Amino acid sequence: MEEIIHKYIACWNETDPAQRRELIEKVWAADGRYTDPMADLTGRAEIDAGVAGAQQMFPGLVFSLAGPVDSNHNQARFTWHLGPAGGGEPVVIGFDVAVVNDDGQLASVHGFLDKVPA
Repeated sequence: MEEIIHKYIACWNETDPAQRRELIEKVWAADGRYTDPMADLTGRAEIDAGVAGAQQMFPGLVFSLAGPVDSNHNQARFTWHLGPAGGGEPVVIGFDVAVVNDDGQLASVHGFLDKVPA
């Protein structure tokens, strides 16, 4: 589970559209679903567009894990930060729960936002 979560974070940080889409194809199930308070995305194309939108909204910032990945069976929970590369105060802090399908791809990610810009 830790490996797939690291790849999930890498999807959010990949700024090259072709490389990001290739990574999303590997990490996400075709019918995968991402939800948080501001988005409800289903399928790889919508997820890719959502990642691109987040990158446009927060240019130059990167996602990073903010602690260990806690997992059991086919699910994991983890906290992440969105902030300057190399550290510094995060602009956004979130908590996600990911569920992996039998093929080892993300079937769903349920996101919660703990800190957002005013």
